[in-house]
Amino acid sequence: MTRPDVTVTVIVYNDAARLPRAVASVRAQTHPGIEIVISDDHSEDDTPAVARELAARDHRIRYLRLPRNSGGCSAPRNRAVEIARAPYLMFLDSDDELPPRSVESLLAAHREREVDFTMGAVRRVRVDTGRRSTWMPHLVAERRTVEGIGADPRLFFEHLSTSKMYARSFLDRHRLRFPEGIHYEDQLFSAQAYCLAKAFTIIPDPVYVWYIEPFADAASASISNQRHRISNVRDRVHVQHLIDDFLVSSGHAGLRADKDYKFLKHDFRMYAGDLPYRDEEWLTAFAGLMNPYLDTLAPEAYARLPRAERVVLELLRDDRLSEVRPAARGLGHAVAPRRVTADAAGGPYWGDTVPATDRARRELDLSELELDTRPFPTAQFRHEITDLTSGPGASLALAVRTYDPGLRLPVGPQRACLLLSPGGHRMTVPFRLDPVRPGVFEGTVRLDLATAQPPLQGFEGVRHPLLRLDQQGLSHTGLLLAPLDFPTRRIRVPYRSGATPHEIVLEPEGRNPGRLQLRWRPVGVTARVIRPVVRHVARPRIRSAAQLVASLLR
Repeated sequence: MTRPDVTVTVIVYNDAARLPRAVASVRAQTHPGIEIVISDDHSEDDTPAVARELAARDHRIRYLRLPRNSGGCSAPRNRAVEIARAPYLMFLDSDDELPPRSVESLLAAHREREVDFTMGAVRRVRVDTGRRSTWMPHLVAERRTVEGIGADPRLFFEHLSTSKMYARSFLDRHRLRFPEGIHYEDQLFSAQAYCLAKAFTIIPDPVYVWYIEPFADAASASISNQRHRISNVRDRVHVQHLIDDFLVSSGHAGLRADKDYKFLKHDFRMYAGDLPYRDEEWLTAFAGLMNPYLDTLAPEAYARLPRAERVVLELLRDDRLSEVRPAARGLGHAVAPRRVTADAAGGPYWGDTVPATDRARRELDLSELELDTRPFPTAQFRHEITDLTSGPGASLALAVRTYDPGLRLPVGPQRACLLLSPGGHRMTVPFRLDPVRPGVFEGTVRLDLATAQPPLQGFEGVRHPLLRLDQQGLSHTGLLLAPLDFPTRRIRVPYRSGATPHEIVLEPEGRNPGRLQLRWRPVGVTARVIRPVVRHVARPRIRSAAQLVASLLR
């Protein structure tokens, strides 16, 4: 066999069903000079048989089976590197894919200029919704060669090993291999690669397809989707310590603040959105693991964060665990605190008391939010559902409490509306919020789901109600937070207008920010027969005819 240009290692463990798709994406590469190594971490399902069958079909495929399970990604990658025959190496997980031109594009960048590795864009695909996005798009938006990580420390955020093609000589020269026996190995490996590389080239072309399954079963969930495990927190913090030690030993200690910012903005932020749903025991264990490490981070890294994230971090570090949950709800969605307390100079602080320490005053100071002065459409309020009861038919009564810590709303009843848009048609349900005490209003909105007007062919999707406030010709629209847990309710709605019947599931969102969630699903013969036709026809006349048939079948 002619020496290949690139070895692509496909690591697999108990994934016989998806392995053929991953391997097919490598076989379909436009550059023919490739070697494919299937590195099996001692699978116990049908993976060995599937892998051998794949190897029998294509002489470019080699099958490597580890003698025992390593419990991670590092060992199967490292064993494959040992037998790889090509001067350039790539890595692929069995549940992902390579776009057809990945190898060609990255190899061309290597041949244009001698660099230690090349990297490209990662396309993320949500398995549950099909939604597509680009991972860290601002970092791969343009073609460029970076002369060392110090030239752009933001790249610490792009810590995937699978989005890159490495020169074998670079890995061997620095004896760079994946650390075995730990999780989050990509973060350490990528930090080391960034720091050791003299130059690397970034291309904007998509080179990897990363399938995300946020609701995967615990047995098959990725390490990143196991944040509910305290061991997951321990593993992530352990890797950060290893990265910090490497920065010092490799002469890159000056990048510590940039790396710390990445940890706070990405790694910690992933846990922060889940904090409202954790119990006291979990929060206590989390703080015990996280706080000692947080105390080692550079103050300038905290200063670069949005204020709401700094508040959550400070409450955690100050062991105000009961306050962490409400502070973490709505992160990134401009949700106000329930209460603000002013000091003698009028400075506003999060919570019921003025902070006692210099650090707490710095981190909990809300002055920059301009709660009492910013324009009304961008003002910050907090809307919470305090009770949810079912009425006759498809009706609901939602008890709503609105917090106005900036005292933007005048004393007296306030006009409000609940907004809901199933299938493009917006429902507007007016109601009144009455003052309870300064900065707090309460009211009840009665929502009849039978009055919604989904499209004739039906609507399938998820919607979250919004709350709108009207004030002197201006409007403000904000999230409506639901109780963290309440029984799921299923309502079948036979619309009086003759629209397609629907089943509507009411449930808590189950993750940050924790809104009231309504899932629509058309049911009945029209949904089964006509809806697929209407969804896929493109010509307006055919679409209109299908809708007419749908209405006649009712």
